Amino acid sequence: MNVPLVDLRAAFAPVKEEVFREFEKILDGMQLFQGPNTVALEEEFASYCGAAHGMAVSNGTDALFAALMAAGVGPGDEVITPAHTFFATIEAIIHIGAVPVFADVERDTLTLDADAVREAVTEKTRAIVPVHLYGQAADMDPILAVAREHGLRVVEDAAQAHGAKYKGRPCGSLGDVASFSFYFTKNLGGVGEGGFVSTNDAEIAEQVRLLRHHGHVSKFEHAIVGYNLRMDELQSAVLRAKLPHLDANNAKRRCHAARYDALFADTPITIPTARPDREHVYHCYAMRTPRRDEMADWLGEHGVGTGIHYKNPGHLQPALSKHPHRAGDLKNTVEACRALISLPMFPELSDEQIDYVGARVKEFLASQAI
Repeated sequence: MNVPLVDLRAAFAPVKEEVFREFEKILDGMQLFQGPNTVALEEEFASYCGAAHGMAVSNGTDALFAALMAAGVGPGDEVITPAHTFFATIEAIIHIGAVPVFADVERDTLTLDADAVREAVTEKTRAIVPVHLYGQAADMDPILAVAREHGLRVVEDAAQAHGAKYKGRPCGSLGDVASFSFYFTKNLGGVGEGGFVSTNDAEIAEQVRLLRHHGHVSKFEHAIVGYNLRMDELQSAVLRAKLPHLDANNAKRRCHAARYDALFADTPITIPTARPDREHVYHCYAMRTPRRDEMADWLGEHGVGTGIHYKNPGHLQPALSKHPHRAGDLKNTVEACRALISLPMFPELSDEQIDYVGARVKEFLASQAI
């Protein structure tokens, strides 16, 4: 049996005919950006996130870049964020001229540790970027408390958290502003690139609208020097078709995770933590295991796709050698990057596929006498 890490064809199949019909309409009308699908997507996904404003943009990196800039973060400011994240989180901070300051993650959830954030604050700190990692929200209340105490902005990186909730509240409405990615492997993914900014702050929303479209306030007038960060109308159509299925698909992911959890209950594997005050949407099923790299090779030889998120933590990336940054004690981050492996996780997984993956994992553990 072959079990891929993700199955993009299976994800697209339920909406294929609907999307192609809408593509035909779009291509007949040739309004290829800021058209009716994009306008509707902004209303629908903002509402889904419990936010007053939503802006569709070109990709998740641009979403975080625009969110930070619109929140008033700029050159020389310090931004506290985890090193256990995709490098785009760090890039967005650097692109606005700010300095990433890395704080450690909680050992169990792998999300930003509020105590580590508090220790990292200086007079130069302007913002905190908690990452809702692998589909689980960061512990936002204590992070927000630190932000209020020091007058800091909180910019959520929700690229992996479409539909995730914290104490009943959706990710995307917890901080001052939030960024999402609609990269094609995400829980809500397009057929290419796409991103989104959500906020309850009208001034931030207006700044993002200006930034993404060259600062246009009318056809011939530019109020600010902006960028080209627009989402195209075809991607908006795909995302609108998929959005009504998101909650059901996230529920399937939780069922798959529970099945994996049961399979590994009597093994030395450390299964992902799902805090009871949060609704995990399992963008990844990332578990800790002894001899992670050897297991990845073994599973690949037996037809099982795996992922490693993230083998090299952000603060140790060579790209940072020429950029100012600061890192505290990141022992949980470093340990996680050495031990984590992601197993196949997508809504269309069958019980038989999950059982096959579980059996191969147990075979590896037995063969290594772990």
